Amino acid sequence: MGLLLLAVVALVMAYQTQQQLRDLERELVARQQTSQDLATEARTLARQAQDVVRESAAKTAVLETRLAEVALQRDQLDDVLQALSRSREENMLIEIEAGIRVALQQAGLTGSAEPLVSVLRSADERLQRLNQPRLERVRRAIAQDIERVRAVAIADVPLLVARLDEAARLADELPLLSSPGMAVAERAAADAPEAAASAQDWPQRSRDLVAHVWQELRSLVRVTRIDRPEAMLIAPEQTFFLRENLKLRLLNARLALLSRQFDTVQADVRQAQQALERYFDPRSRRVMQVADTLRQVQAQARASQLPRPDETLSALQAVAAGR
Repeated sequence: MGLLLLAVVALVMAYQTQQQLRDLERELVARQQTSQDLATEARTLARQAQDVVRESAAKTAVLETRLAEVALQRDQLDDVLQALSRSREENMLIEIEAGIRVALQQAGLTGSAEPLVSVLRSADERLQRLNQPRLERVRRAIAQDIERVRAVAIADVPLLVARLDEAARLADELPLLSSPGMAVAERAAADAPEAAASAQDWPQRSRDLVAHVWQELRSLVRVTRIDRPEAMLIAPEQTFFLRENLKLRLLNARLALLSRQFDTVQADVRQAQQALERYFDPRSRRVMQVADTLRQVQAQARASQLPRPDETLSALQAVAAGR
């Protein structure tokens, strides 16, 4: 009986111990989950803190930029106040000189003399309205500088770029020496309006029909002199690369023209002309048009030094010093 009692007590204690272990396991799991949630929340708070720091840095940078702008505006305001304290003529002379220097920079960047000529004309008109005898020397200097700038031939870069774009656009339509059918079709398309115009004149239409039939009969056999046999040996699948190479030369010339690299423009245009003469039909109207465009670009794409308006600047400084 005593042993049975001891066994029961032992079983009860074992059961209680097992229950306590399960409770401890549950508590440990709960605490581990809580720790993970806290760690996740801590990482989220850390990221938010980093975002706040970055936002604060960005706001600080914006404030510094605005502060710099305010300082710049303050300096400009000081300059304006100082300018208001000067006389009207002195202000005008300073504005003219500043405008001429800005126009010089614009002319250097664009390669065009129009900004400088426009500023000089505007300065002459302002001086004429002021009508002061002691400023006549400045007007004479402006007239001399305008004549010197006009005497220099400056390449019209936008016009030349447009011509190169047009030549590149026509590259896919140029007939090759190895495919004369395109040239015949082009000439037929050019003669179509004339045939349509004479449709109401039956005798003339009959004569045109006979001439057209005779031309078709003559086109069945053609004898053509080929100075460059390699142009007739181009495979049809190679014509695509030939046209792309021509367009690539024209695009390279366009980029060099925009960069004011006139030696490169001349070299690319020269190579494009050589390809045009070697592989394309010179009797085609489009080929002649592109060749004429390339000749114009080659003749006008020349580097030229824009003269400085030193006479005007010297006259302005002399008048300002004479005050």
